[in-house]
Amino acid sequence: MSRRLAALLTVALLAGCGVPVDDGPRPVQAPPGPFPNPATGSPSVAAGQVDETLCFVRDDGLDTVVRQVQALPAVDVHLQRLLAGPDGAERDRGLVTALPGTLTVTGARLTGRLAEVTVQPVGEEIGRSDEILAYGQIVCTLTGRGDVDRVSFRRGDQPLEVPRADGSLSREPLTAADYRPLLRER
Repeated sequence: MSRRLAALLTVALLAGCGVPVDDGPRPVQAPPGPFPNPATGSPSVAAGQVDETLCFVRDDGLDTVVRQVQALPAVDVHLQRLLAGPDGAERDRGLVTALPGTLTVTGARLTGRLAEVTVQPVGEEIGRSDEILAYGQIVCTLTGRGDVDRVSFRRGDQPLEVPRADGSLSREPLTAADYRPLLRER
């Protein structure tokens, strides 16, 4: 009798646990990723499903494009893709770049969530509109990544004052908000 009672109690407890029973399987929607990979601690992303944001120039403002890539590249590789300029379809849409002839990027590294970019301005004049657009392209491209919050610029081992959208100079790390007046509305 005690076995029978134990079985009845087990059935009663399981029936009252609040888990609904479906007639058949139901689809489950996975939450948005990427999710950390327990083995490496880094996000795991399905191939070809990563957005790479690049910021180019249209007219007198900044405009972003999103390209699909296999995996988010390192910061320096991402900058190299920006320096390569818009592709043919993007040029057909009126996108150009202010980077060539304005400054030369000589290196980039990620320290925490700060991207440190080493540049060599082509001219000594700071604050021209093409320089503002060039620095804005870099800042808006890198802060479009999920792992970068701010961007600082250096010339050699010294912090570099760079122009913001309003023409003021800053040695402090910059964000896309510093160039918001130049960003085209979507």
